Parts: sequence; structure tokens; C-alpha cells
Amino acid sequence: MDHFLYRDGALFAEDVPVADIAAEVGTPFYCYSTATLTRHFRLFDEALEGLDHLVCYAMKAASNQAILKTLAALGAGMDVVSGGEYARARAAGVPGERIVFSGVGKTREEMRAALEGGIRQFNVESEPEMLMLNEVALGLGRVAPITIRVNPDVDAKTHAKIATGKSENKFGVPIARAREVYAQAAALPGLQVVGIDVHIGSQLTDLAPFRAAYEKVADLTEALRADGHDIRRLDLGGGLGIPYTRSNESPPLPMDYGALIRQTLGHLGCEIEIEPGRLVVGNAGILVASVIYVKSGEGRDFLILDAAMNDLIRPAMYDAHHDIVTVAEPAPGAEQAPYDIVGQVCETGDTFARGRMMPPIAQGDLVAFRGAGAYGAVMASEYNTRPLVPEVLVAGDRFAVIRARPSFDEIINRDTIPEWL
Repeated sequence: MDHFLYRDGALFAEDVPVADIAAEVGTPFYCYSTATLTRHFRLFDEALEGLDHLVCYAMKAASNQAILKTLAALGAGMDVVSGGEYARARAAGVPGERIVFSGVGKTREEMRAALEGGIRQFNVESEPEMLMLNEVALGLGRVAPITIRVNPDVDAKTHAKIATGKSENKFGVPIARAREVYAQAAALPGLQVVGIDVHIGSQLTDLAPFRAAYEKVADLTEALRADGHDIRRLDLGGGLGIPYTRSNESPPLPMDYGALIRQTLGHLGCEIEIEPGRLVVGNAGILVASVIYVKSGEGRDFLILDAAMNDLIRPAMYDAHHDIVTVAEPAPGAEQAPYDIVGQVCETGDTFARGRMMPPIAQGDLVAFRGAGAYGAVMASEYNTRPLVPEVLVAGDRFAVIRARPSFDEIINRDTIPEWL
């Protein structure tokens, strides 16, 4: 469920007409709904009610500070994967004890910043990282709390580029070697083992891969405890998918996911951490664009938009589907026609949809990409010197620009010309 609905013939974001935002901000822009963010976060929190738990929002999905502050006020922790994300979380007022640091390539500088600024735990992904973190912690006179990410060799049955739990993926320590690696960690004086970490991928639409992974984690917990390790925290990652179409696609609900966690891991008495990102923010955001041209081609027609692949890269990168709707509600029974919906970038890959059925549409009309809140603005670039698009947050009948569109001068003035030129 989201809060982008037609009312009186127009698409609204909560109680704000999307066309009114477009008139003030210009297109393209991203728009997020506070009510949807709140509802989705609470679904996860309620799914784990009765268990000692922390829901850590996966910031990589969308990291604007206004989104972070909205979720932090609800009690969310943060899952960060870079020093920049850590700095963003702290700037948004998230205390260090609610920040989990994930990622395969943490640097000494990132480790140092997190240890000095406060951290809940590092999710360690390799033995070299473990050794480096031990050195950094000892150099600061600190002890770093860690989990070790295990790779359970479970096929998440998702897109190959976002699967992370198979043996050929770059993530984590093979689960068959976990006891050996935990023994090494226990011998390092700068580290304190607090738990186990696992994350098998993103946009999962079936609970079976989660069950397979969590059953392995349960067995590993018992084995590590038998080895003398104090396993008191289980970081289960994220990955629950969202419905990107309005058809019959229906990924599992957070409540079902919570029930699975209770069934597979509830008997262990561990604190549970989960790290949802996409499901919290995905359907809480839309990308709004204008039609520049309606172009007739050889055997096909095109809608050329002022949004492009640099603004929303998911279709080009993952062959991802986004429902695209007109901001003006179509008349009941309006005849539809197929269009290739494309952007302005000079690449054929800058195509959002092929043969997409659309109602009557004309130059200057507004369209909205649904399900664009996750991995949209945060993956955008200034390719072709196209400015990053604004981000807007709606709360009830109010809206605010939470990231402004830079001018061409601001973009160009970031360059530094060598003195010999």
C-alpha cells in the first residue's frame, strides 16, 4: 500500500496534488510520502513484536537526511555500507549505538571514524578485514563489536546482480569455514564477537530462501556456542521484495517474514536485527516526469521524457519494471496504445519501457513512475551534464524540497582547470 492515489481526476501524494508540486519544483523530481514510510517501517517493527529486536533501515536504498530523520524518529537503526553513509546517519541524529556497518571493502579510515563516533557493530566480511579492524581498534585503545557475515550458499532466486548469498558471490565467509574464522576472531584482543550476520540478496519474493538460510544460521549458532562464543545477536539482513506491478505479483508480507524468523530462530534467545530498505522506501516514492515529445517511428511510437537513465537507472541496469501512470487520471474505458517510453540520454539503453500500453497522452503531460523510492535518487548521476533531480517530501497537505536541483553553473564550477590550461 502507498499514499499516491487518484482523487478528483488527479494523482495526489497524500493530500498534495502531484501537479502542484511539478508546477513549483519543475520536472523531473522524486516525491516521497511520509505516511507510507511510517506505515512500512511499523509493519516490520510490529512483525517482530515480543522479540528483542532492532529494525535497521538499509540506507543504500535512499539516504536523504529527511528520510533518515523520519525513520529515526520512529525508532529505526541504520545499516550503512560506507563512511559517507555513516556520516549521513550521524548528521541525521542517529546515535552510534543504532548504526550497523556492513560492506565488503571497509577502509581503515572508515573503521576509525565509526569507532570514534560510536558504532553498534561491524558486520565483518573477510579475514583480512577482521585483522585490519583489530589493528585499528587497538590503535585507538578500543574494542570493536563484530558479527561475522557468513555466506550460506543459498540461491535467493532473484536477479543475478543483487544475489549475495551464493558461494560464487563476493560477500561473507563460507559457512563451512565459519567456526574456524570465529576462533581466529576470538583470539584478537581488539575485537568482541557479539553475533552472526547473514544477507542473501535483494527483491526476494519467496520466503523459502530465507528459511534455508536461517535454518543454517540456527545450526551455526548452536555450534559456535558449543565452541564457547557468546552469540547473542543475529543480524538477518534484508531483501524482502516489493510489488513493482499492480498485477498479481505479491511478495510475502512483513508479518509472514516475522513469523518465519520466530519459527527458525526464536528459540535461540538472541536479539534480532533486520535491515529492510527497499520495502520501507520503494513504494513510498515516485519519479515524476514530463513528456517532451510524442514521436512516431517505424512501426512504433515513442514517449520522450525529461527524465532519463541517469535519474532512474534500474530499467537500464536490471531490466527492471516500473508501472508508469499519467498524473491526470485517464477517463474510464480510455483506449490505450503501445509506446516505447524513453529518456533524453544518447544511448539506446535509456529506455524505461517497450510497448507499454498507455492512455491518450500528449506533449507536456505529466507521468509518474511508481515504486521509484528505492535505488532511484540514490543511484542517480549527472551523466550528460544532466542535473541531479530534486527530492521532495510530503507530509499530509505539506511538501518540502529536501534536495534542490543544482544549476549548470554549480555543476560546472566543481571542475578545477589546471594552471597550464
